Amino acid sequence: MSVAYDIDIRHPTQVGIIALQADETIERDMRRLLPRDLEYMVSRVPSGTSVTPETLQEMAGNLTASAALFPRAARMACVAYGCTSGTAEIGAPNIADLVLAGTPTDHVTEPVSALIAACRHLGVARLGLLSPYIASVSDKLRTVLAASDIDVTAFATFDEPVEERVVRIAAASVVDAGIALGQTPEIEALFLSCTNLRTLDAIPAIEAELGIPVLSSNLVLAWHMAHLAGTTLPDHLPYRLVTRDATQVASSR
Repeated sequence: MSVAYDIDIRHPTQVGIIALQADETIERDMRRLLPRDLEYMVSRVPSGTSVTPETLQEMAGNLTASAALFPRAARMACVAYGCTSGTAEIGAPNIADLVLAGTPTDHVTEPVSALIAACRHLGVARLGLLSPYIASVSDKLRTVLAASDIDVTAFATFDEPVEERVVRIAAASVVDAGIALGQTPEIEALFLSCTNLRTLDAIPAIEAELGIPVLSSNLVLAWHMAHLAGTTLPDHLPYRLVTRDATQVASSR
């Protein structure tokens, strides 16, 4: 027996995330960060078990196919590629082209463009960078940031190339390293690089100790995605990037 049905024409605002095959953190973080009325979908891109310039570049060959796996009927306001070091190696304009070749979307972003936007928003030009990765990977990110007039004036690394170990670096280790790095007097904010590094629980403790904004790959990515989708992150989140937004929204009413 066939039965009649109605079509619900209401459509939530949708965003997409292309996560690395090796990433165990980004989806959980996005559940904590993105507003509940923003519907997000996830695709995966093949990625290496270790992080080197060569393995990062290899992802470029699979990005379009990964983007094409999003639902064909979805109308996404934004699609994000979830890799900081991969963006630095492949290049943000190239990533945008590769994603758009696979799926229609109004905007493409990634952690590097999101970080630059967050630094502009906060008025930050001198950054401390904490990376989990080997120097050759981190150096490329520093060069890309310098081209956007953001100077990395303090740097530290866990020097760990293996993804399955990066995701298990303890939050206490991130707090200790971030606070130590933040003692450099000229930095205006601290950036915890890598979408697979578990940073959300570490940020409030570092901010409380240093008194400066502390950003991370997933925090700035969620913040930028929300803005590109025409909304903001929930103002109860305990991060200076978010509370500054909340203050600006309140003062404009």
